[in-house]
Amino acid sequence: MKRRTTIARPTEGSPTVFLVLRRMRAPLIVLILIFAISVFGLTLIPGQDADGNPVRMGFFDAFYFMSYTATTIGYGEIPHPFTGAQRLWVTATIYLTVIGWAYAIGSLLATLRDRAFRDALALRRFTGTVKRLREPFLLVVGYGQTGQLLGHALDALGRRMVVVDSSPEHVDTLDIDPYHADIPGLVANAANPHHLGVAGLEHPCCEGVVALTDDDEVNLIVAMTAALIRPGLPVIARTVSPAIEHRMHAFGSPTVVNPFDRYGDHLRIALRAPSAYLLMSWLVRGEGAEMPAPGRPPATGRWVVCGFGRFGHKLVDDLRADGLEVTVIDLHPDEDPGLTVIEGDASEPSVLAAADLATAAGFVAGTDNDATNLSLVAAARKENNALFIGARQNRPQNAPLFAAMEIDWLLVPSEMAAREIYARLSTPLLWRFLQEMPALGEQWAADTLERMRAYCGMQLGPVWKVNLTDAEAPGLRPWLPSGVRLGDLLRSPGDRGQRLDAVPLMLLRGDETTLGPDDDTVLESGDQVLMAGRGRTPRALLDTMTNRVVAEYVLTGRHVPAGWVAQRVTGRIPASTESPVRSSDDPSNNRT
Repeated sequence: MKRRTTIARPTEGSPTVFLVLRRMRAPLIVLILIFAISVFGLTLIPGQDADGNPVRMGFFDAFYFMSYTATTIGYGEIPHPFTGAQRLWVTATIYLTVIGWAYAIGSLLATLRDRAFRDALALRRFTGTVKRLREPFLLVVGYGQTGQLLGHALDALGRRMVVVDSSPEHVDTLDIDPYHADIPGLVANAANPHHLGVAGLEHPCCEGVVALTDDDEVNLIVAMTAALIRPGLPVIARTVSPAIEHRMHAFGSPTVVNPFDRYGDHLRIALRAPSAYLLMSWLVRGEGAEMPAPGRPPATGRWVVCGFGRFGHKLVDDLRADGLEVTVIDLHPDEDPGLTVIEGDASEPSVLAAADLATAAGFVAGTDNDATNLSLVAAARKENNALFIGARQNRPQNAPLFAAMEIDWLLVPSEMAAREIYARLSTPLLWRFLQEMPALGEQWAADTLERMRAYCGMQLGPVWKVNLTDAEAPGLRPWLPSGVRLGDLLRSPGDRGQRLDAVPLMLLRGDETTLGPDDDTVLESGDQVLMAGRGRTPRALLDTMTNRVVAEYVLTGRHVPAGWVAQRVTGRIPASTESPVRSSDDPSNNRT
């Protein structure tokens, strides 16, 4: 039997007590010594009773007196007025106590200001919050621009998160960002598996891990840790390295998002099927997004790519896979047979002139420096104003500059990664649809876009999954065994002569998919349907699926009273589980 491995240390969540005891050990010892000496001295110095007889104070009275004296309460001299010797001793002990308290309070304030103590206190508060979570949450590792974009999108869906990031500035933004729920954040190195354990990797409510740091090695370690500690837990990791992606797949089956890959893939789709790219880019933007205006399609012909790093290599491979000629400009390009390479700095006019931009169709500034990319775009437009321009934006604060350049095809790795991951997490069926949809061609995508314009308008409505199971569609239970037409299911509960504003995008039956099922498609029990609609359409469809009376009207046109008494009086009783499906034209539907 395999033994479960625990990566969270038992004392990981409560180091504050030990830290305070270590820092306050000396002040506490000093206070205890002062108090003990003061009490012991009072018991040794003789006093006088009311008759002038000598008397010594007991330990209890001395302890009681020093307790209220040291705490500045001051009840007076007990059990008898003090002699001069006793008052002299008490005076000395008062000053000693003041010094002791000053030392202790100063040490305590220094401890509170100590970075290690603040970190320990934050860790204790964080672990307590994570342990109290009783609803599913995602463990998000890395809260840079991609993490923030994804976090706000998931928060709008009501998904809970726990964040780990090595930057205190990133974690601090959790307190000021307008989230609907508090999001626990931990400043820690995610490459340490113990920190992932503290962040809730082993928590039973952890439903997935998303690794979004800007370090591919850290993302690899996160994926490895999740695969070894929680086998089967969904993992999504970002990387720009094909080698790291291959190593990630060696541990389980994580979902790997490479924005460089997706940029090239989208470019190829836009070259072959502009409508398919338009539909894809609209669906990944999320609910409320305006339909993107059809832009200038990428041009066919010779392309010039500046920068031959990871991004440049992937883009060149994608362009050449579509049969396009490519010229590469780089300071230290790799040797690649069959590829035209110009070695040099593309910002130099002579080097850019050697690329002969006047005869090129497209130009991509793909270096890792935004200033360089902007200058290359400006220089390329001077050479050929008709060029299709692509560029890579590396830093989010430079977005206004790239927007002002009106670039035809802009890559913002953080935004592309966030949209891809959001599509996978929000509606898993949507991601499968996006993967399979381009294969159906341009005409199919154009027809689907036209249907979405007709039913959804120019603003994307909700995209959701419909599960036709007994648990989620109890209202359809009498009809599902014999099949339900998709067109009948999409009739309006208010007027079955009207169709709901919904477009079926994909039908999943077992492992087989049908993209764009028509209204004559017969649905069976266990089917899953990906829908795109408008406004309150999901609610109306949910009424049909869950309410037997509504389903009776929608599917058969037969009006049935909602109440049990009314059903018995009128004789109109909902269909039983054995009732066959009757069409709206069946005369028996009108029987009472």
